[in-house]
This record gives sequence, C-alpha cells and structure tokens, in this order.
Amino acid sequence: MDLKTMAPERTSYDVIIVGGAIMGASAAWFLSDNKDFDGRVLVVERDPSYENCSTAHTNSCMRQQFSTELNVRISQFAADFVKNIRSYMGGDERVPELSIRSFGYMYLADNEGFADVLRASQKVQLAAGAATQLMTAAEIAAAYPFYNVDDIVLGSINLVDEGYWDGGAVFDWWRRQSRERGVEYVQNEVVGINRNAAGDRVESVTLKSGEVITCGQLVNASGPRAAATARMAGIDVPVEPRKRYPWIFKADKPLDRDLPLTIDPSGVHVRENGGGTYQCGGHSDIDPAVDYDDYAMDFSLWENHVWPILATRIPQFEAVKVQSEWAGHYAYNTFDHNAILGPHPELPNFVFLNGFSGHGLQQSPAMGRGVAEWLTYGEYRSLDLSPFAYDRIPANRPIIEKAVI
Repeated sequence: MDLKTMAPERTSYDVIIVGGAIMGASAAWFLSDNKDFDGRVLVVERDPSYENCSTAHTNSCMRQQFSTELNVRISQFAADFVKNIRSYMGGDERVPELSIRSFGYMYLADNEGFADVLRASQKVQLAAGAATQLMTAAEIAAAYPFYNVDDIVLGSINLVDEGYWDGGAVFDWWRRQSRERGVEYVQNEVVGINRNAAGDRVESVTLKSGEVITCGQLVNASGPRAAATARMAGIDVPVEPRKRYPWIFKADKPLDRDLPLTIDPSGVHVRENGGGTYQCGGHSDIDPAVDYDDYAMDFSLWENHVWPILATRIPQFEAVKVQSEWAGHYAYNTFDHNAILGPHPELPNFVFLNGFSGHGLQQSPAMGRGVAEWLTYGEYRSLDLSPFAYDRIPANRPIIEKAVI
C-alpha cells in the first residue's frame, strides 16, 4: 500500500513521530496495540521508499551477546516477538509465521584482554538466561574447520535465538496493521519544531508542505538524522551518520555448514546468506561523520582491507565474486554507542528514540514498546529502559557496552 504524499488529515495529533522507519513504525504499532492509549498518531516520513534508511541496509540479525544485562533482555524480547509475531498481532492469519535462523554470532579473540571481556560477558549473558558458549581455538577448529584459528585465544557463540530473522516482514506488518488501526502515515518532512510561549513544551511542528500541526507529544525517530531533528527544538543529541559498507559475495567453494556471523578481531564481520552466498561488512579505519545524503561507495575498501582479512580467516574465501555492495549509515551515538530513549529533561514532551549504533533492528521491538508505554503511562512497565535516558549525557554517565560491532 502506498503512503500518502499530501498534508495530514488533521491539524492536531496526540503523538507525532518524526521518522517512519523501523523505530518509528515500532512505536506507532505498540501505541496502536495498547488498549490504554486512545490518541491520534501521525508518522511523518520524508522518504516512504525507505531506500536509504538504516532499516533497509541492515544485516537483519539479532544477538544476545552483549555485556550489559539490559541489552541482553532487549534482544530476548525481540526473539520472543519474532517467533510469536502472529500471536502478538492478535492472531491475524495474514501475518506470516517467522523464525530465527540461529547460526549464532562467533566472537573471536586474538588476545587475552579481549578473551577476558568475552568471559565476563558470558557470565552476564548466562545469568540473563542466554545460552552462550565459550570455545577454545581447538574446539572452534573441530566445530568449524574452515576457520584459520592460529592466532585465536578464545571464541564465544550462542546458537539459541541468535542469527538471521526477517526484519523486513516485521517492519511491513507493523506499518500495515497500525495504519489499519488508524495511525496516519504521510510522506512529508518536519522542517520546524515550535515551542509554546513558556518554552517548556513542544507545541507544534511545521511541515515542508507548509502546514503547522499541533501535538501533545513528539517522538524523534529520525535515525541518523536525529541531531538535525533535535536541533529544530533547540536540543543537542550526540548522534551522527557513520558509513558502514556491506558486500554480498558468492564463494567458488561454499562452506559445508552454516557460517556464524563471525566478528573477526579486525572488526570485519561476515555471515551466512544462503545458497553459497555470504554477507560481510566493515568500515574504513578513518570513520568520520558524513553528510546525511552521502552514500558514495568506497570501492577500494574491499580489495585493500576486507577481502584480505576474510581470506586469511577463512581460506576458502580466497576465491569469491562480489555480487552486490553498497554504503549505509549507522545512527552512531558518539557518547556511548547505546540508545538514547525517553523525554528530554527540560522539554518533557520531546521524546528520544535515537542512537542505536547498529543495534536498532534487533532492539526495535523492546524500544518501540517502551516508548509507547512511556507515552501512555509516563513510565516503562514491561522492561525498565530508564538507564537509556538523555540525562546520562550531560551527567557524563555513559553506559559501558563492550560488545559493539
């Protein structure tokens, strides 16, 4: 179904969500699903093709291998939601039954310092109910003989609810069902955010098409553009677009078993894609913020950096052919690489849903649910997401998450 390419139907909404990709769609759907919320919701999306949004460029994988319990719990809810999506969506028989292709994430440590991080993280994960296993180099070689593990000290993998899932299907059904329930999506762009006379609340937004639309609450779900949206309200948020480069390639000699999403010590990662193809990703050592519309590909990165690393780690990847390649953007939180969630302390009806730093797709069910709860009740009820509050930034109180890819 095509989204509207016109002005909103109304001049006032209870909630306006700026950005209709995975986070905005999740928040809108969870609002529509909450029996205690009876307000009107407008989602404003500048590009309803979603061609260049982070959601369209994702690995579409989830993991529980984080170093903080809260991030583990967030991914566990994602796994439950995906595996039971039809039930969550009211038993709607149109909704497909989904699963997780649990080939796992394989973290490889080539020094004792990082091995100790994996050991400490495993304790957190096991305490939260995850099934993470630590593996010696010999154990890795026995289970996955295609790896070169000559330099590896320790590996970490979880083969339960960790791997590929159909993020596109979840995204599509969140939008479809929320629209059927009355959420309004428009193709437009917020070009101004206007405060009330006292300056302590957002009163309205100005759209590119000229309309001024009043709102009760405003959600910033604009991905890598989060800082530009916040600046319209006179707020700073430390989120910027950083380029990430994926490649899909076909191996002349495909591996004889599933390839876990492998995080090489270099930072290059690669995973099973099916049919003898694989998807890998990386970025250059120089990793600056880029313009919001800069999707230019660095074609030298594959030959000079990524492919040599892959071929060293997995010698069967010495003979491969790239099938597609592109550049996408992380919504990169430069403060601590974790989500920024909830109200601004001085502008309480401006709500952040930002800064996911590459974790957004897998965190979208829990984060959308949490924001919908906050908008409805003024508190988180299912999972306490208050550690992600904005006030940790001026207080210089970062969340230390050691498992950032």
